Amino acid sequence: MTTHVKRAFKYRFHPTDAQAAELSRTFGCVRKVYNMALAARSEAWVMRQERVNYNATSAMLTAWKKTEELAFLNDVSSVPLQQCLRHLQTAFTNFFGKRAKYPRFKSRKKSRKSAEYTTSGFRFWDGKLTLAKMAQPLDIVWSRPLPQGATPSTVTVSQDAAGRWFVSLLVDDPGVKPLPMTDTAVGIDAGLHHLLTLSTGEKITNPRHERRDRARLAKAQRELSHKAGGAGANRAKARRKVARIHARIADRRRDGLHQLTTRLVRENQTIVIEDLTVRNMLKNHSLARAISDAAWSQFRSMLEYKAQWYGREVIAVDRWFPSSKLCSNCGALQSKMPLHVRTWTCDCGTTHDRDVNAAKNLLAAGRAVTACGDGVRPQRNTPGGQSSVKQETPARKG
Repeated sequence: MTTHVKRAFKYRFHPTDAQAAELSRTFGCVRKVYNMALAARSEAWVMRQERVNYNATSAMLTAWKKTEELAFLNDVSSVPLQQCLRHLQTAFTNFFGKRAKYPRFKSRKKSRKSAEYTTSGFRFWDGKLTLAKMAQPLDIVWSRPLPQGATPSTVTVSQDAAGRWFVSLLVDDPGVKPLPMTDTAVGIDAGLHHLLTLSTGEKITNPRHERRDRARLAKAQRELSHKAGGAGANRAKARRKVARIHARIADRRRDGLHQLTTRLVRENQTIVIEDLTVRNMLKNHSLARAISDAAWSQFRSMLEYKAQWYGREVIAVDRWFPSSKLCSNCGALQSKMPLHVRTWTCDCGTTHDRDVNAAKNLLAAGRAVTACGDGVRPQRNTPGGQSSVKQETPARKG
């Protein structure tokens, strides 16, 4: 039996005033129910060392709806409310499995506004989507077609900080299938001057999306800081202006990364990257802004799930592997390699471009995962087909 990949297709839509009001009420009720359930579960554990599961919180929701104080919960669809309880259950499961931190309360101002509908909460017919409690379908901008004959299993409606409305449809995509096998492999060294340097010698320019809009963003942020605090209309307008600039930067960055990762996955059977700890690197305040703009974590995430879709392999080499200090020709290890050194000559007479040399060494280390040789051993394997390698005698990369 052929199994298809579950894939989310996200679209802009333009709600009517009535639909926007209904969805805003739904977002508020979802946040309220999530916070109340989280408080109840936390209190049960602290006071009685009792674990409350999804079924118990679902019964609580039924009781809450019957009270006069919370009767407004009946005014919105019950499906998103049940779904937020399931999401809370998942959050606790990840916490107890030591995969995530303890669940946090949703903030009215800062948390993402979203509501998830399962099949009982929407109707999708003839290319039109109608949500529960709504009389007319959403005005969706179909920027790309859904797979032929696809029917959504879940629908997630959200509103971002810039005030834009989105709907995400989760469907089976039969078009996503493993690509033909190839013997090509590439090592990738991430950087700031060049976003990526490939072991083939190709260098991909860092587009620096945030820098292009930095002056405009700074002006909008100054205007926001001059507005009086509180929930005034002028402050809200200034806040949306800042959010729109951030959204435009993020959209351009995401689009560029999608094109880049799709190309790399289509062209190569094996892709070797460095296992960078971006969170720790952001502590360097002189480089934090540039590192955030490069979005290395987002690049890796896209690369990994696309590799899993199309039958490719992503190998992450341990960050302590001295890829910049090793000579890719003779294997000699240099004692120091300051960041300002961009080219260097080994004792064997080979002159290296620092980044190209590092990419070549990463590729060699990645290939050694399968061979299990030369001091490189498999460190972990993940369900997504990603593996990691670690040098037995680590030396910090210069």
